[in-house]
Amino acid sequence: MPLKNYAVLKGRPINNRLATGSSPHYQVLVSENGTPHRIAINVRSQDSSEVQFLVRSRFEHPVTEKLGALSEGLHPAPPKPDGIALDFIRSNLMQPWELKPLPMSAAGPDNDLNEKIDAYVQRAMSDEEAWIYAFGETWGPEADKADRYFGFKPGRGIHDIHMNQGNPPGPYADDNGPFQDGGLVFEFPREKQWVAIFLKFQSQAWHTQDGQANPFLPADPDHVGEPHTPVDRDQIPPFDVPDGLVRIIGALVNDVKTPEHETVTLLNTADVPVDLTGWAIKDKQKNAMALKGTIAPGATLLVDVVLPVALSNKGGIITLLNADGTKVHGVSYTRDQARQPGRTIPFQS
Repeated sequence: MPLKNYAVLKGRPINNRLATGSSPHYQVLVSENGTPHRIAINVRSQDSSEVQFLVRSRFEHPVTEKLGALSEGLHPAPPKPDGIALDFIRSNLMQPWELKPLPMSAAGPDNDLNEKIDAYVQRAMSDEEAWIYAFGETWGPEADKADRYFGFKPGRGIHDIHMNQGNPPGPYADDNGPFQDGGLVFEFPREKQWVAIFLKFQSQAWHTQDGQANPFLPADPDHVGEPHTPVDRDQIPPFDVPDGLVRIIGALVNDVKTPEHETVTLLNTADVPVDLTGWAIKDKQKNAMALKGTIAPGATLLVDVVLPVALSNKGGIITLLNADGTKVHGVSYTRDQARQPGRTIPFQS
């Protein structure tokens, strides 16, 4: 079954502990209106393999507007689209190839997870206006037990601050679920900057089923948690398109005409045509519209958006699915990016 107490904690970081070989979690002490919580962040997996990570030093996503409106404290995050809950895949937080493995600690500067996380925690602790947002599973309060790292009582905190879906059969398969991924987000109001740190275990599959978020087995049996590659480069059937081969590179979400005319621009990065029969585009509410036709090699295709799909001027996500229902690419945009009417929003990745 999915996580039981998935939530986001908003507070002020006031102390920390680096991960060690005997304790493979980076620990942060957070004050929430004077109430202490401990954040435990995995920087090494149970099988001692390297954890995959992504640091967004300029995090732009519709969820930041919702987070900024939260009061200080612990907030339940219902597992639904267009809320505050995170989903690496369905919220289009990243592309799979952006996640890179990194060791817990290593000799030299800025080359391990301890240092990557510590840099932003230290910055937030030294900035009295900064906030930290921790997404994961809560525990406590443990009335009869003091916290083992920072000594406060009763012990309480939040963990599972990593991807919480795509776990293979085994001890963690019951944790799988959509819209319950962990993450660490920092807000620096003075600089008007948001920073996000996302973590994923190498054993977790990138493609997961919508219902329970269990691993979705692709046509390539060797593909597990890495970006999917084509089985046959010269012939790409609709049900076996690798991640990012066809990409969303632009969207007109705020048209000046009446009635409003929204579009999505696709790019085929391959040197062979791709048949779009059975493909679909989804909006942030998971409404879907069917695609058809063929996109030529190296060509772009302007797609007219039709109901029930609608691209909100207040920020949203756009997802591209192949004929097998597998996500091929996805993007997000903010209210600020949609503010200029008549302008197409460009997407880089």
